[in-house]
Amino acid sequence: MKRSMMVWGISAVVYLGVVMIGYSVYSNNTNNSNGSMNMPGMEHSSMNMSHESVTELKSSLGKNEMTFPKVLKPDFEDSNSISYTIRAQQGTFAIFDGMKTQTFGYNGDFLGPVIKLKKGMEVSFHLVNDLKENTTFHWHGLEVPGDVDGGPDKVLKPSESKTIKFTVKQDAATLWFHPHPMHETAEQVYKGLAGMIYIDDTNSEELSIPKMYGVDDLPIILQDKTFTADKQLDYGKAMNEDGTTGDTLLINGVVDPKLTIDRKKVRLRILNGSNMRTYKLHFDNYMEFQQISSDGGFLNKPNTTKEIEIAPSERVEVIADLTKVNGNQVTLINEGNTKVLPIHLNESHDHSQQTIETNTLNDLALTDEIKNKEVTKTIKLAGMGNGVSINGKKFDENRIDFTQKQNETEVWEIENVKDSMGGMNHPFHIHGTQFQVISIDGVAPPENLSGLKDTISLKPGQKANIAVRFSEKGIYMFHCHILEHEDNGMMGQIKVD
Repeated sequence: MKRSMMVWGISAVVYLGVVMIGYSVYSNNTNNSNGSMNMPGMEHSSMNMSHESVTELKSSLGKNEMTFPKVLKPDFEDSNSISYTIRAQQGTFAIFDGMKTQTFGYNGDFLGPVIKLKKGMEVSFHLVNDLKENTTFHWHGLEVPGDVDGGPDKVLKPSESKTIKFTVKQDAATLWFHPHPMHETAEQVYKGLAGMIYIDDTNSEELSIPKMYGVDDLPIILQDKTFTADKQLDYGKAMNEDGTTGDTLLINGVVDPKLTIDRKKVRLRILNGSNMRTYKLHFDNYMEFQQISSDGGFLNKPNTTKEIEIAPSERVEVIADLTKVNGNQVTLINEGNTKVLPIHLNESHDHSQQTIETNTLNDLALTDEIKNKEVTKTIKLAGMGNGVSINGKKFDENRIDFTQKQNETEVWEIENVKDSMGGMNHPFHIHGTQFQVISIDGVAPPENLSGLKDTISLKPGQKANIAVRFSEKGIYMFHCHILEHEDNGMMGQIKVD
């Protein structure tokens, strides 16, 4: 008996040691800002994507003037059609003075250009893979047939090219494009493969809002990265299975950015292009601004707020009235009082600007018939790290998880399952559609989520009902947009016919 108890005791000590070593390794790998996790009670409250569960972000020192992506020049354009060539390529880019960083980019060394489209246009994209590895070209938020959506099954090998064609049928919106190869998406985005797409229509052209690109209509691509001592992007070293975060913020590829601009109303088209980090933004003077758009286009009316939260892959458009700033500077701040973008105001006012207040931007409707529809598809998001799943399954390219009829609206129930470990936020994205949020935990969504969406971020335990309609046919992905979770198989497929 004594020998048995002694063996049991030794085993327990060994087991506890292994657990503590494993915990220590995990804690170090998650790069917590305070160097530890909350162990008491095993509640793991810091896993709910709080600031403690991600790398602490350094404030912008405001040393480098912000630049804006080039607008891609078409190969051909007339009143009804447009064509572009889009290349994924490797290069070097001077993110830091006097240093060259190895990067990926579209039609350039780092990040990509802005592609401009109009509703009703026939579009041709000639896609070229100049990388030394496989990639795909995914049009995030674009409602296109499944065979040109650019999911993980549409691989282009090195030196391969192909041309895709589609018609733009959706309303004005700020979208983006990025790679989607299985198990490689996170690293390729981290290295720089991301660009923006602007769709315009008659409504957007007639609205009295800022629309001069790079002057008062400004793209803002937020990304966080960690650089090595020699200023390289070592994804393998930085990678975290629950989402890679960095200590250095880039806006449009600019480190320590600042913006110098006249006092006027500015339209900020903000894209969260980070692998995992969610941003919660406000101005340091706590001034109000107006959100006018979400992922899929304009809200019905401006939503006045002082703070906005943007999960990975989400886009928002806001209008900030800089004429109301006292003094010569205002700073965009992330939670934790991290300076994101110092804005320096010139003394001059832009009197040529004729923007007026507008109360009507769009006429989206969500009928009682749709609101009262029965749930036909249930999504359960669960797990962390390599253990992530949707409905208890990992992605299988040979399995179709759901089917749906083209142009038929169904109600999906999305649940972020809260488990004994506490769980974490999951931003859920569907390809090839823009859905509407019916409810979150049984309550109508707040104004900022009342527009068209392709991504919805849910906290552990939250449940949302969304109205989903596909205007095109094909096979589409749905997945968590924490890129490492996606790469780890937190993804499924729906066939629309």
